[in-house]
Amino acid sequence: MSMYRSKALISLFFVSILWGCNYPVSAYLLRGFSPVFLSTVRICFTSLFLIVVALVHKGIRKPTTSEWKTLMGVGIFGTLLNQTFYFTGLHHTTPANASLIIALSPIATILLERIIFKVKLTVKKSMGALISLIGVFSIIGVAGGSFAVSFGDLNILVAMLCLSISLLYIRRLSKTLNSYVITVYATVLGSVLMIPAAGVESLVSGSVISHSPMMWILLIAAGIIAQGVAGFWWNGGVAKVGAGTASMFMNIQPFVAIIASHFILGDRILPMQIFGGILVLLGVFIANMQSAAVKPTIFNQPNKMV
Repeated sequence: MSMYRSKALISLFFVSILWGCNYPVSAYLLRGFSPVFLSTVRICFTSLFLIVVALVHKGIRKPTTSEWKTLMGVGIFGTLLNQTFYFTGLHHTTPANASLIIALSPIATILLERIIFKVKLTVKKSMGALISLIGVFSIIGVAGGSFAVSFGDLNILVAMLCLSISLLYIRRLSKTLNSYVITVYATVLGSVLMIPAAGVESLVSGSVISHSPMMWILLIAAGIIAQGVAGFWWNGGVAKVGAGTASMFMNIQPFVAIIASHFILGDRILPMQIFGGILVLLGVFIANMQSAAVKPTIFNQPNKMV
């Protein structure tokens, strides 16, 4: 194994750990900030970071009118709706549940492709989708230790569906724009869309804003490091080892979130979460076996803020 490949694998592993820990960190930040305000401020710091990088490196072309329309779709579904429902849901459920439900996104994308674009649903994809769905229902059925579907889990499900829809827009954009350009424009556009949403939250329920310097430092670090810097590390790793290999590292995140939540927030690790998580990831693996063998592709998620 070459030194460059080894470094890339280490980078992908580190980013997966970082993103997994970001779930309980987000939950912790919700103790000091209201959901929409937190999401808005964090993505604004991510946008500032990406703008600085873009200005330093230059060379980012202006999107066409058609591309702007598609980017608007990414901004609405991938940032505005996804983040609003995600942070609202995380305020009422556990980071472990949130990470495992979000892990269903590849399956949801496959099903949406079938519904919207009439893409053929193979036996492997059908089996994977069924197994993952059983896993998700196992997870959301143990809210509070009893059989129930919590308000938080439902919000996370909607957030996951919005993320999957945004991935369809990203796939269309990837035909003419690279992932870096998509990330910059979609993130900045998303931050612009989130500002009015934060204003609505303030008028309707009132924004909660922490006065703790440490909470603000953690918030800024989450926006710049866990989203901005980690995104570049991930793309660099994918470029060196390939999307198929990199996709396996994404399966680490839910279990990191479960363990990190236990130590950071004191959350209990429920057996049904482990069981459901294994089913979700097994289903995702089965559904992508055929495509991974042919020509796997990982699409950068510019709004991945979990």
